[in-house]
Amino acid sequence: MDRQAHVSLSAEERLARLRLARCERVGPVTFRQLLEHFGSAEKALEGLPELSQRGGGRPIRPYPVEKLEAECARLEKLGASLLVFGDPDYPAPLAAVADAPPSLSYCGELSLLQRTAIAVVGARNASANGRSLARRLARDLAAEGLLVVSGLARGIDAAAHEGALAGGTAAVLAGGIDYIYPAENRELHQAIAEQGVLLAELPPGQQPQARHFPRRNRIISGLSLAVLVVEAAPRSGSLITARLGAEQGREVLAVPGSPLDPRARGCNELLRNGATLIQSAEDVLEALDGPLAPKRSFSAPPLEPYEEREADESELEAARRQLRELLSPAAVPVDEVLRQCQVSTPVARLVLLEMELAGILERVPGNRVALAPDPG
Repeated sequence: MDRQAHVSLSAEERLARLRLARCERVGPVTFRQLLEHFGSAEKALEGLPELSQRGGGRPIRPYPVEKLEAECARLEKLGASLLVFGDPDYPAPLAAVADAPPSLSYCGELSLLQRTAIAVVGARNASANGRSLARRLARDLAAEGLLVVSGLARGIDAAAHEGALAGGTAAVLAGGIDYIYPAENRELHQAIAEQGVLLAELPPGQQPQARHFPRRNRIISGLSLAVLVVEAAPRSGSLITARLGAEQGREVLAVPGSPLDPRARGCNELLRNGATLIQSAEDVLEALDGPLAPKRSFSAPPLEPYEEREADESELEAARRQLRELLSPAAVPVDEVLRQCQVSTPVARLVLLEMELAGILERVPGNRVALAPDPG
């Protein structure tokens, strides 16, 4: 896997990116669009209040430096640090994902993230056989030099981390890097901090909520060359990880199981839909080297600056009217919105950004947008 190639950020730009990432209503996609629109995070912080107000909302103020310094001090006490989108050590496969996290807290061996990685995920209420297989697969894959990535949940996740601990494992947390969930994995959490690497998108101290787990899952798959599901019930979080991996261009692998076991139905369904059947680490290695394997070279897509000329107010007003007509509470792909909007794409993108910062529009996974629910 190629190391991400780009010029190191200046100290000022790095600080500005961290502040921008913490600003109200600035999610991962919006973060990148602001970088594209303004050319840098420093300029984005300057223009953020006006841009959000133009969309019909109150002005968004830049995140205070003092709060960010307090967060960094807390991380330092925990033995953790922050990794910023654009840092040389930011994992290249993750940077290539459209909604890559603007920043990640990490604790442990950061160099592990430069290895080729494979996600191993599965059911929380896993069978004894499933746990044993996950542990063995992870051990063998780590012994081959792969980084085993999972979510530190009970069941298959925990077994995968245990198997790969000596060889190399990364745990992506749904809450802050210091929040241990579930509590039964306290010792494993500590062991990974010492021998592997812990990662968290949320600031320290934050308890995970239900909405945070799909966000965590897209990081697990984004870090990885492939997603291996060992056991999974239908509509489980593991299948979400597999779906996100497929959308990101990752290979999806699955272990078959008995049709009489509900925990095998998700994997069997993946296999029916084209996932690669896995029974051993050798099968995984063969899949990664096969013709269907994703490309091993990743790089962050280049920033696509908006057109330099300033759109006049009549163009902006026309775009605002059309976009309000096209959008509804039902999510629609951004590309479809841009296709139907009868103004230039850069102007339409700018107005969508204004609307999002104003709280009128919200982004939905899968590069879709919808009108935000009325707070009243």
